Amino acid sequence: KDQDTLQMERDSAFEVARSKLATEFSEMANQSLKANSETFLRLAEQNLGAQQERAKRELGNREQAVENLVKPIRDALQQSQKQISDLEKSRSEAYGGIKSQLEAMQISQQSLTQETQNLVKALRRPEVRGRWGEITLRRLVELAGMVEHCDFQEQVHTTSDDKIIRPDMIVRMPDQRELVVDVKTPLDAYLQAVEATDDAQVKLGLERHARNVREHIRKLASKTYWEQFSNSPEFVILFIPGDQFLSAALGEDPDLIEYALANQIILATPTSFVALLKAVAYGWRQLALAGNAEEIRKLAEDLYGRLTTFVGHMNKVGKQLASSVDNYNRAVGSLERKVLPGARKFVELGIRPKKDLEQLEPLESLPRTMVEPGNDNDEDASDKLLQ
Repeated sequence: KDQDTLQMERDSAFEVARSKLATEFSEMANQSLKANSETFLRLAEQNLGAQQERAKRELGNREQAVENLVKPIRDALQQSQKQISDLEKSRSEAYGGIKSQLEAMQISQQSLTQETQNLVKALRRPEVRGRWGEITLRRLVELAGMVEHCDFQEQVHTTSDDKIIRPDMIVRMPDQRELVVDVKTPLDAYLQAVEATDDAQVKLGLERHARNVREHIRKLASKTYWEQFSNSPEFVILFIPGDQFLSAALGEDPDLIEYALANQIILATPTSFVALLKAVAYGWRQLALAGNAEEIRKLAEDLYGRLTTFVGHMNKVGKQLASSVDNYNRAVGSLERKVLPGARKFVELGIRPKKDLEQLEPLESLPRTMVEPGNDNDEDASDKLLQ
């Protein structure tokens, strides 16, 4: 029993001790865990802060590296975008300009078409065609500088069989001759041929155009202008105000020129007629030069006489200058021989002049003699005159 009691006490004491030890161990463990946790947290915070700082530095370095890598690409993209914008702007402006030009061209084309139609309608009227041919003729006369040598139908007319005949123009030539010019504008058949859409109709129109030109030649030849104007050569110039009109007629009737010449008619277009006017203008200029030759001769004689008088006066002046130089040299010699020696003795006797006597030098140059015009035999004198 005592042993059991003792065992129980021992167990009880052991249990108390174990419980106390467990409590103390638990407290120590908690304290140690707390201390370790605080230390761990402190170290963790320190390490985490260092890691964060290092991470920030690395992130900054990486951001800078990425920026350095991306910046050229971004700049290139911005430049490309700017160029694309500029190109788009230029394209829009160019497109707008082209569109405006096309619209203006369209308006001009419409206006030109309308004006062409109006011109064609006007040229179908005989009086308009005739007036156009006369205006073309006047313009060629102005271009050739022959206005003062050409008379138009308002100033010139003649009478034949009680009828007043008025050529369109008279070209006056230097030899008192006169060229009679008559303007014809055969356009009816030509315009129909141009407007035709069928080759056969074009052919018919051009053939009729050639017949019209031949008929104009026949009618003009029947007027025999060369008999009405006494100073006219035995032919008349038939002026057609368009090279294409005559070319079209010759294409269908190659014998037109020979037919015209046989009827004393010379066919002329603006190209050939202006050459004829230029040739006549050249003749008038040559005549003007010949007419001025007498006046030029008189002016030359008068100028030559004036030069002769002037040269004579200049020679007199030269002789007087030569005489003056000779007298000067003689005076210098007399002064040197008779006056200056005595004056120098004053200095030798002790007189102190304020200024020394200057040395007088004789003149060696003589005036050049001028040669009167007409004295060509003296070559030396001529050389002096040229100098």
